Amino acid sequence: MSGLGPAAFAGRPLFEPYTDALLASGSRLPSRDALDDLLGRPGPRPCLQDGTRIHLVGETPALGYEAGIAVSGGVPTREYDWHDYFNALVWRRFPQAKAALNAAHIAALQQRGPHAPRGRRRDALTQFDECGVVVSSSDPTLLAALRGHEWRELFFDARNAWGRAIEVTVFGHATLDQMRSPFVGLCGKALLQRVPHDWFERPVAQRCQALDQWLSAQIADEGGIGGGVRLQAIPLLGIPGVAAENAHADYYADTRQFRPLRAAVAPA
Repeated sequence: MSGLGPAAFAGRPLFEPYTDALLASGSRLPSRDALDDLLGRPGPRPCLQDGTRIHLVGETPALGYEAGIAVSGGVPTREYDWHDYFNALVWRRFPQAKAALNAAHIAALQQRGPHAPRGRRRDALTQFDECGVVVSSSDPTLLAALRGHEWRELFFDARNAWGRAIEVTVFGHATLDQMRSPFVGLCGKALLQRVPHDWFERPVAQRCQALDQWLSAQIADEGGIGGGVRLQAIPLLGIPGVAAENAHADYYADTRQFRPLRAAVAPA
């Protein structure tokens, strides 16, 4: 699967939010200039919170990745690189959330100083930027099953609920890259979102726009990611339709992927 071009992934499970860009890219990764052009189509071009327009550049500036983006809007992007290609697609689809991530990094840098360790907040923001997903559900029992690592109940017993009462949206560009050649144990780091029942009747673009606004607020909250909110691990190959093998109940007995919830350690 890893030898396929972008268009081959269009519409596949977990790639749906990026279908139009994948189709526009065709059978080969676009050049950096062509990818930069895609950022502005159909428009508007993604911007930072101060209105600075995002564009793709070839080198990371001396002042650092996030600081360089904040100063110029230039996102370092390697030529013909899948990881950076997906980063650009996420900027295009979720511009407010990506801008909020950059702003949160800069705020943390200013608070801690340029030579201080990155700290818990920045590490968590980076983890979500690379591996983050959002689990949206109108059914609180499904979200409870996820929190409780009740994998068979969530993925197999309730498989008819997927796409109707629960869905996963991949935000992390590293995870999108890994999904080209998925491997046993591939997990996303999830934020959980309760949504109204009519959420799943809305077009994908409309859901993504609402999700972008919600995510930007979650990221801006210093008590959220890297604060009081713990990202929930979710084994992505368990999602119905992602792997053909998960159509069988015994697939979920594999504890390499579907680990039980660890018992809380009793106080001494």
